[in-house]
Amino acid sequence: MPEHRRTGEHVGYEEELQSEREYVADLYARLDAERARVKAAYQAALGGTGETVMERDNEVRARHREMKRLNVADYGLCFGRLDSVDGDVSYIGRIGLFDEFDDFEPVLLDWRAPAARPFYTATGANAEGMARRRQFLTRRRAVAAFTDEVFGRLGEEQGDVALLEALNAPRGEGMRDIVATIQAEQDAIIRLDHPGVLVIEGGPGTGKTVVALHRVAYLMYTQRERMERHGVLVVGPNPAFLNHIGRVLPSLGESDVVFSTAGSLLPGLNAVLEDTPDVARLKGSLKMLDVLTAAVADRQRLPERPIPITMKDVVVQIGPDVAEWARQEARDSGLPHNEARKVFREIITYVLTERALGRIGKGWLSRSDKQGWEDMRSGLVKELADDETFTGALDSLWPVVTPSELLGSLYSSPERLAAAGGDPLLRRADGEAWTVSDVPLLDELHDLLGRDGTVQAQDHALSEERRAEARYAAEVLDSMVGRQDHMDDEDHLFATDMLEAEDLAERFEEHDQRTLVERAQADRSWTYRHVVVDEAQELSEMDWRVLMRRCPGRSFTVVGDLAQRRSEAGARSWGEMLEPYVPGRWEYRSLTVNYRTPAEIMAVAARVLAEFAPDVQAPESVRSNGVQPWSRQVSESDLPAAIEEFVSAEAGFEGTSVVIGPPGVPGTVPASETKGLEYDSVLVVAPEQILALGPRGAAELYVALTRATQRLGVLHHGPLPAALSGLAEPVPLTS
Repeated sequence: MPEHRRTGEHVGYEEELQSEREYVADLYARLDAERARVKAAYQAALGGTGETVMERDNEVRARHREMKRLNVADYGLCFGRLDSVDGDVSYIGRIGLFDEFDDFEPVLLDWRAPAARPFYTATGANAEGMARRRQFLTRRRAVAAFTDEVFGRLGEEQGDVALLEALNAPRGEGMRDIVATIQAEQDAIIRLDHPGVLVIEGGPGTGKTVVALHRVAYLMYTQRERMERHGVLVVGPNPAFLNHIGRVLPSLGESDVVFSTAGSLLPGLNAVLEDTPDVARLKGSLKMLDVLTAAVADRQRLPERPIPITMKDVVVQIGPDVAEWARQEARDSGLPHNEARKVFREIITYVLTERALGRIGKGWLSRSDKQGWEDMRSGLVKELADDETFTGALDSLWPVVTPSELLGSLYSSPERLAAAGGDPLLRRADGEAWTVSDVPLLDELHDLLGRDGTVQAQDHALSEERRAEARYAAEVLDSMVGRQDHMDDEDHLFATDMLEAEDLAERFEEHDQRTLVERAQADRSWTYRHVVVDEAQELSEMDWRVLMRRCPGRSFTVVGDLAQRRSEAGARSWGEMLEPYVPGRWEYRSLTVNYRTPAEIMAVAARVLAEFAPDVQAPESVRSNGVQPWSRQVSESDLPAAIEEFVSAEAGFEGTSVVIGPPGVPGTVPASETKGLEYDSVLVVAPEQILALGPRGAAELYVALTRATQRLGVLHHGPLPAALSGLAEPVPLTS
């Protein structure tokens, strides 16, 4: 390392820039060499022989993860350096690199390492032992320029030039990571050591989503062993949002993450339709638990009249008294409905065979002939099992039901709905036309109903196969232990390592080759080590039950803004939703600085916020771009041409744009579909109609106005809403 890097000695800017370029180029050379080494090890693992299937698979997975970790760092590998007051210099980057020829000294610190924290938190007032922070401006693999903040020297702190450049840069198709420009208030949340639920609330543009994702990357770095076997679940409001944020964690080297909407939390189901507000409120309430429980109980029937069953020319009956006894025993078992059917069947079978035995054996079979009675009972039980009338009676009195069958028939049948105490508003013609609000109800029914007969049979077959493997492994283990006196040391160590027969059996199993993400997405019972919930203010009480089941450890990062809530079933306070699950185990943090929206646009949005949420403080914009938002009144017939004019004008700018309007207006997208997204330029159409959407119309307009990072325009038919009266009008769209 050149002498000035160790001492922080000042040299000329151009000479210093060239030196930094050489250092970063050397880092890339190390990265490429490490990539080649790991790739060779990966290919060797793929073709490895001699190890067990499990060991070889684990090696392949480990090498593959390492390859992905190294591949994310192709650009933006190193974004700055720290000089301490003691003369030590540390370079900060996307991943960590070490010098294998110098006792593995770090040549690049991972941004998540404790020693890298001052890069984000040191200030002139609290330098944390640092003398200087240097931030690199990079183009692909090269350092284009750098800026310095020298702590403790009046006038030499230049501010966060890198941050302002990032904020003013045109937006691409997806969210970018902020690893090079994390601010102190964000860093404090990212590194917060809290094992329970962390709520991050902030207004539009405060970076709460990207902070939550960087927090996940930090947790996966500091708690690697705990997190990597079960992964992380990220829940967002819609597929467009998930596509928007999907690059952030992979860009930080983390790929064991499942992305899902609330409508796709059940494997095989992807619900996108939304209920009306009133119906969504009903389905989201915990009162639906009583309705579902009653709907299940309604399937556990008593016969209206005795059902005759013929066994060996003797007719016995399933009467209401027998069915009621069997039903009570099955309910008292505590088993889910489908699994409790076995108890119901056993009681009915016992009563029918006892009655048949009493009639068949009377007068010719002695009660002392126990074997004779048992043989006859076995024959009767087998006869019942094959009897279609008996099976049909069981299906009518205690049917095996799937969640979709039960919920679909509940919605489509007024009689079933009334019997379960459901509100008539839940009625619909197509019971299985699933909406997003149905998903938590279906998930709840999975627990209330349990596994159906097909799944139980498959589980039984797998269990029998597993036991056979364990028996074989036990025989192998016994034979090895029996010859311990003749073993050499290596064999003895192998034998004593096999503490359980099932451990050895695993060595004979075909290992699951799917990735963690693939396995988690296909398994409703999969549990995660951590869950991120974005736009969490929209989730209902029933939604939270689903998520809590997915994370028994209750480790969550919850992101939202109560002022932006649009769902009638959503949160009105965080405590109301969280206290039932994590009493005293959740913490609240707020972000107050708007990094997205220029002050000129935020001033307009703040007036809308003040009308529907006067107690909420709008976030303060960190920048001003000098571009004033505009408005223009057009007739309904001129609207398509006006939208086309905006689109054509925006084609001359670099970046992204969107047209937001009320539902159903051609050429626009609803504000609800843009939540969490950002665009360089936004055109809001018919704000007066958005406000008229209902109680949450103002929140919809607030969302629409705060998507822009550079330019905002408004088209309206009627008078401009009072909150927008400050917009200049008219302004040519091409200006």
